[in-house]
Amino acid sequence: MNNNKDRYWDCLDQAMEASHGGRTDEALAWLEEALKARPGGAEAHNGRGELLWDEGRVEESIHEFERAADADPKFSAAHLNRVELLIEEMGEFQHALDYCDDLLAGRPEFPRPDRSLQAEVYYLKSKALFYLDDLEGAIFLVRRAIQAGSEQPVYRAFEGQILFELGRFEEARRVLDQAVALDPDSPHGVYHLALVAERLGDEELAEGGFARANALDPAHYPVPVATEEAVFEEAVQEALGNLPRSIRDYIENVHIAVLDWPTDALIAQENVSPQVLGLFLGVPRTVAGVSHQPQDLDRVMIFKRNLEKICHDREDLIDQIQITVRHEIGHYLGLDEDDMERLGLA
Repeated sequence: MNNNKDRYWDCLDQAMEASHGGRTDEALAWLEEALKARPGGAEAHNGRGELLWDEGRVEESIHEFERAADADPKFSAAHLNRVELLIEEMGEFQHALDYCDDLLAGRPEFPRPDRSLQAEVYYLKSKALFYLDDLEGAIFLVRRAIQAGSEQPVYRAFEGQILFELGRFEEARRVLDQAVALDPDSPHGVYHLALVAERLGDEELAEGGFARANALDPAHYPVPVATEEAVFEEAVQEALGNLPRSIRDYIENVHIAVLDWPTDALIAQENVSPQVLGLFLGVPRTVAGVSHQPQDLDRVMIFKRNLEKICHDREDLIDQIQITVRHEIGHYLGLDEDDMERLGLA
């Protein structure tokens, strides 16, 4: 029996070493060996879930986390991984919130909700509310996570991200300065500090931050594709010209404006993200017949610097301009997502 126990933990150590070396198949093989030594081992199932998640095999991953939690209901890592996967990969935000409440309730079949577990669960609840566009609820809960746990840079960075989305830029900068001081190599914290610096007019800090985030994680944080205004405007006009003739005639009185990003007033009054790519303001044509608003108040805004930040190169930027223009014109026409897809405006 002791030999099996020793074998189990030795296989877990070998799996961890292989995983850290980027040898995923080898790590999975070691975890299979661990499960032969201890069938139903919670740690091995949880490790398989994490590796499969990294490989994009989401359904298999959540199955492994469920098996880990069933094998040892007190094993908090499996529960936390399962909740995070529900949020980040499956979009099951309410399910995740209910699961978090179960973990916080102190039920005997779950891990004891000590301060460390409480902090993680509050953080995950904050993320779920963030994706549900409840930013005030999200900021409340991430601050509870900070109070419950130690000074975790990931919590501070997320607090700064939420403050940025709320348009509270000065406050966001103070929080993100703390987050980056705690973890200078966090691409998430560095990038969001750059976003805030850009909005506050600190171009040097913004440019350096975008470059640093890209160096840390080039797949998720491209360097902004700076483009001359004339070139960008020409691409917007080209996107309009590519619309079907019937739609071009219909929108000839709609004002199309190119701005760097939404103003503070737009963020507050229209409840939009500072990172929104485009915006239609006015009355969709499908309901205009019952509205007294003059048609010349309808307008579409395209946000240049926000589009530049999500693109990897000039060709990608031109494509994104086309997509954004078509999408906002679709909103003006009162089309839903299915209609836009059918008409080639999505």
